Amino acid sequence: MDQERDQTHLEQQIDDNLRKVFQRTEKEEVPDRFAALLQQLKEQDTQDDK
Repeated sequence: MDQERDQTHLEQQIDDNLRKVFQRTEKEEVPDRFAALLQQLKEQDTQDDK
């Protein structure tokens, strides 16, 4: 039973840590290079629609 409780506790710690990492990552800004690439792709898509 202790092993099961330890496993549950470990899983909860993993869940908490993953949640923290994703929350931090979510707040990061998109790098300028990536934003420029996305803009180029949008422009290309708009031209293809014409």
